[in-house]
Amino acid sequence: MAEQATQDRQPVAQPPPLPAKYTRAARKTRVGEVISERMNKTIVVRTITRVPHPKFGKIVKQIRRFYAHDEENKAKTGDTVRIMETRPLSKLKRWRLVEVMQK
Repeated sequence: MAEQATQDRQPVAQPPPLPAKYTRAARKTRVGEVISERMNKTIVVRTITRVPHPKFGKIVKQIRRFYAHDEENKAKTGDTVRIMETRPLSKLKRWRLVEVMQK
């Protein structure tokens, strides 16, 4: 009887895996100004975010520097660029250049 029950069972079909765009969160993007392009295939981008001060409420600027990968060395100092979050590429680089928005 037990043998017959195991023979009657059909393997359960698994649904196909979802595409990556449905399983991963959207990657962060930032817009900033290139402040250094001296390194090969690397740029340093400064972003300015305006946020209210937690206690006093005054709008203050938060300045952050991001190291971004620039495969073709397209960006030059002073350019406005868009960068996107990516996997770690080196000790400091976790962003890559998406486009040069303004020369």
